[in-house]
Amino acid sequence: MADVNDREVLVSKEKNRLKRLFKNIPPNKLKVVEGLIVQAARLRILLNEMWIDISENGDYEMFSQSDKAEPYERERPVARLYNTRDQSYQRIIKQLTDLLPDEYDKKEVEKYTSSDLI
Repeated sequence: MADVNDREVLVSKEKNRLKRLFKNIPPNKLKVVEGLIVQAARLRILLNEMWIDISENGDYEMFSQSDKAEPYERERPVARLYNTRDQSYQRIIKQLTDLLPDEYDKKEVEKYTSSDLI
């Protein structure tokens, strides 16, 4: 997991990438868009970090309430949180894409904002 300074550098790069992708959003909506872009960039970096953790450690772990109880397999909290954050990221990207002018190729933007890209 990246430290705060490293994470901020990654967020800044992602923010710039998203600003380039969504540069055709009408100027009267830019103030709203700025907040969405910042949040999308943060989520994307967190999702990438979580994906690495899940890839290395899996979605499930053995868990027991006490030493006397039989352990059972349960979903790791990071896997559940990943799914929630991914949904948030997808909603923000959808909002941003919907703000693009109709003549703009929205499919092209969606291709470059997929959360499975690291």
